[in-house]
Amino acid sequence: MVKAADMLIARRADTRARADFATWKMMAKLNGSSALPPEAQEFLASYKNLLAQMSEGEATEATIAAIYKAYYAEMGGAGTPPDVRTRPPEAAADNVTAFRRPAPKPKAKVSFFGSTASATQRRPLPVALIFACLVVVYVGIRLYWR
Repeated sequence: MVKAADMLIARRADTRARADFATWKMMAKLNGSSALPPEAQEFLASYKNLLAQMSEGEATEATIAAIYKAYYAEMGGAGTPPDVRTRPPEAAADNVTAFRRPAPKPKAKVSFFGSTASATQRRPLPVALIFACLVVVYVGIRLYWR
């Protein structure tokens, strides 16, 4: 039986192994493998040897498994590392949702006096009407004070 702590170490080691291998592989493609640590260079050399014997996917998984075992022991895992194979990625369905316009809101019926059918909803006065009323008030005050 695998302890919870060992399983936690195993997951961390697996995640780190996959991330490191992807980084090392990319650095090798960019001709930067000489800057890698010696153990990384050894794993990449074993990966290249495995590529000659099997497909790329199998060679990648075998190399990641070797890195995982090394990391598991380095992180303090007890015994043989447990199998923490990730689930194969499910075929991604189209996760983009098509844009749909929202349904148009029904227009409220306006009565003769400009108020809507509901008492809580009021229609704002147009700005031009407010301005015209202010002009009338101003002119009225100016004429009154003459």
